[in-house]
Amino acid sequence: MTDDDSRARDPRDPRSPRDEGRHPGGRRVALEIAVQDVAGVRTARAGGAQRVELCVALGATGGLTPSVGLVDVALAVAEDFTDHEPVEVHPLIRPRAGGFVYDRTELDVMVADVRAVVDAGAHGVVVGALTADGRVDVEAVRALVAAAEGREVTFHRALDTVPDVLRALDTLAALGVARVLTSGGEARSVDGVEQLRRCARHVHDEALPVQVQAGGGVRVADIAALVGAGVDAVHLSAKTVVQDAAGPGGASEYEVTDAGLVVAARDALDAALSAD
Repeated sequence: MTDDDSRARDPRDPRSPRDEGRHPGGRRVALEIAVQDVAGVRTARAGGAQRVELCVALGATGGLTPSVGLVDVALAVAEDFTDHEPVEVHPLIRPRAGGFVYDRTELDVMVADVRAVVDAGAHGVVVGALTADGRVDVEAVRALVAAAEGREVTFHRALDTVPDVLRALDTLAALGVARVLTSGGEARSVDGVEQLRRCARHVHDEALPVQVQAGGGVRVADIAALVGAGVDAVHLSAKTVVQDAAGPGGASEYEVTDAGLVVAARDALDAALSAD
């Protein structure tokens, strides 16, 4: 997909070129997989995902910004037409673990990281920033959206901590954010189904140009309920842990994307859409 294609597509349309024609006449709900390495991109792509959120340290921190080198190679794999359809790569831009209130220097780093991954060819970025009172940091998000230069911007689960989610959706849509990632305010998205339903209904009723993507503790068995809530996309990590002792200087395990879970998620999503 060219940059022009990315900018021309309606930001509320979760379709990518790979799923045009899927479930003709019905809803289209995208599948996004959070991955931490190039192998994860390959696995998500082969399993039928439309997008990946690319990050590092997912299990330990909830995800941090990947290196530009990782983004470069991930994009080459994502867009290689020799085996499977391409998959979009959306790097997470998060400079540290912890909360989402950032100082000026941290925001400068985030803006620079957005520019770097956009220059590398990323299809979009995933960001989030809040004020000290827990509301959307309008100036920070405006700067991050501007740095993305027309690429899709997703506001991540910082949304789950704001006091008024529907007002935050209005604010983010006005700032040019294309998508929000939310669990409905719960640890697991399936427990936040009613809030997800309210968000999806609000976006529809107000004709907001923003997608609602369910994510957070998603299991394959939850996908039908999330689709039933009216979301535009479902996000999960589909990860498993591999043991690999590093001796006294490092950890003894790391996380990888589980191919079977990705395929099962794709199948569950297709089944839910067929029944919808």
